[in-house]
Formats: sequence, structure tokens, C-alpha cells
Amino acid sequence: MRQRKRKPKTPVQERPVPISTASFLVGVETHTIRYWEREFSEFLNPVRTAGGQRRYRREDIEVLQEIKRLLKEELYTIAGAKRVLSQRFRVRQSPESGEGSNGTQPAPRRRRASPKR
Repeated sequence: MRQRKRKPKTPVQERPVPISTASFLVGVETHTIRYWEREFSEFLNPVRTAGGQRRYRREDIEVLQEIKRLLKEELYTIAGAKRVLSQRFRVRQSPESGEGSNGTQPAPRRRRASPKR
């Protein structure tokens, strides 16, 4: 009988993990990860199995941990966390994310002077 060659398996530390394991590693609920996946889609794209299950790679786990840090510890809003992540990961933001129609940032608003007493 002829022996089939098996392709080498990826080491356990480098294999993508299911959402339940990612949830445990990051310390948030699975529904939170699904929500973040929708909100931070430009930074977080887990691979999908043929059956449609999410599998999170090491880089996805790092992004999830950074999102958690920004939202829970640094108390950023989702929009603020997106700005920080876009600077960190050098991903260009889409025009609907607050940029003007010509691709420039809107002028900063001036604060009103408080009335003198």
C-alpha cells in the first residue's frame, strides 16, 4: 500500500481559534466580539470556515485586546477608538467617518467664551 503524505499542521499557538476561545483570551462576551467585528470591520476580519464559523488569528486577538483597552480602560468612544486604531494600524478611514466631501477634515469648532460674571 502506498502511504499518503500529510501536510504539516500549523503549530497550536499559530492556529486560528473559535470565537469562544477568543472571548476567553480577551475577557469579553462573544456577543461583544461580534458587535466589535461590525463596528471595527476595517481592523478586524476573522477568517471563516467553510461552514461560516469565525476563526480568530493572533493579530485579530491583538486588535480585540487593543479595542478593549481603548473602550474599557481609556474610556474612548467607538469613534475615538477608530481614530486611534487607524493611526496605529495605518488604515485609511472612509469618507463617511467625519471627513468633508473633498477629503479634508472639517474645521475645528471654536468654543464659546463663557459669560463674564
